[in-house]
Amino acid sequence: MKVLITGACGFVGGALIRAISEAQCGWPLLGFDNLGRPGSELNRSELRHLGVKLVHGDLRCASDVDSLPAFDWVVDCAANPSVLAGCDGQSSSRQLMEHNLLGTINLLERCKTLKAGLVLLSTSRVYSIEPLANLAVTVLDRAFHPVLTESPPEGLSAEGIAEKFSTAAPVSLYGATKLAGEALALEYASAFDFPVWINRCGVMAGAGQFGRPDQGIFAYWINSHLRRRPLRYLGFDGQGHQVRDCLHPRDLVPLLQKQMDSADSAKPRLLNVSGGRESAMSLRQLTDWCDARFGATPVTGDPRPRPFDLPWVVLDSRQARSVWGWAPQTPMAEILDEIAVHAEKHPEWLGLSAPD
Repeated sequence: MKVLITGACGFVGGALIRAISEAQCGWPLLGFDNLGRPGSELNRSELRHLGVKLVHGDLRCASDVDSLPAFDWVVDCAANPSVLAGCDGQSSSRQLMEHNLLGTINLLERCKTLKAGLVLLSTSRVYSIEPLANLAVTVLDRAFHPVLTESPPEGLSAEGIAEKFSTAAPVSLYGATKLAGEALALEYASAFDFPVWINRCGVMAGAGQFGRPDQGIFAYWINSHLRRRPLRYLGFDGQGHQVRDCLHPRDLVPLLQKQMDSADSAKPRLLNVSGGRESAMSLRQLTDWCDARFGATPVTGDPRPRPFDLPWVVLDSRQARSVWGWAPQTPMAEILDEIAVHAEKHPEWLGLSAPD
């Protein structure tokens, strides 16, 4: 079974390729990347050393996708993953649509021709902004926690945001591209009879992640703290109490194996896949961890709101556990330590992966 990994030289795609190789899944791997992201070129030689054939091409270009060698499955890791994309003045809204939506359409067309399966890696940011932005929270142990009423919004519990939570607009332009991609993938699967699985992931984190404040926040914070770069808590109370959960990409591999091997059409096609409550941490708690490891570094606070920021985003992955027996295997402490070790070994990392 030949498996195509798009975004192969990005953090998630590269980490998946390494994990698949270590797990000895027996899948011939084909990588596809446009090498447009700063730092992506760094992964190229390592993946080739693993025996992965890498194709330099662009998902936005239909002829690039159509010329790919035949494959049986594709894991789509390619995207502009910033919730600020298209609105921050750094990239245009049209570019975002082309990257995240047109690229998905081109992949679906290729899957249709080959009758190949698709695993689409989606995002927690498909969930509706307004009810999450207005969520009542309290501060416990230097982190926001939701204050749940007797009748919370459907799909929201102390375990996190479940698949039934609203996806009504607004969800950000980025979230809209991923939500539209999900819908199209399911429609193509129904119309043209090929398998599709959609995994909505929380924040991905691990060694070698390209750190930027609008994505890869754990890697960005640890690398910046270690180098004594200026750090700020943005929005809300300006104290860094906002919370995210995280997941190491390698923990997806057991789920991917089960999904690709399954012919059970009754299983839900769409799942939350994330670290959940046990891997949730606030920026303030992350600073405390960095202070303990590297020594104290001051962080300033700016309570002015930033577009699309939310106080508490933790995904409820219990459906993945009940349907597939899946659970994340890498604890938060191990993920943070892995990032820190990489940061200590690569003092140039922020400059390489996110130049000013």
